[in-house]
This record gives sequence, C-alpha cells and structure tokens, in this order.
Amino acid sequence: MKQDILQGQWKQVRGEIKSWWGRLTNDDVDRIGGSIDKLTGALQERYGYSMQEAQREIADFMESIERRLSQQ
Repeated sequence: MKQDILQGQWKQVRGEIKSWWGRLTNDDVDRIGGSIDKLTGALQERYGYSMQEAQREIADFMESIERRLSQQ
C-alpha cells in the first residue's frame, strides 16, 4: 500500500521528500521516481543508513503523508 501511495502521489510528494531529506539531490529524486526500494537505496547512500534505518525513516515519512491525505 505504501508503494501505491508513493507512486500515486509522486508529483505531490517530491518536494516534501526533498525537504524531509535535504541531502537528496534533484537527480536522486528523479531516479527514485516513486519507488520505495530506490528511496531506500538513496537514503543509504546519502545518509549512511542501514537498510533498517532507511526503512524506518521512510515509514515515518509515509505515516505523515497518510495523515495529511486522510485530512483532505
């Protein structure tokens, strides 16, 4: 479900991803293209996170997105 939300809302959340993870470049965000796996890899590369840390960060981000969407 999270992958569906990320892909479906990709254009809307691109900016939020950049502000949430400021070390990601525009090229990183373009490459990610709505893929949780690619986002995980980018976070590991830019922040030195383990896979578990990256997944936890993404879960926190997705929770905030889901809360925002449910309020609309």
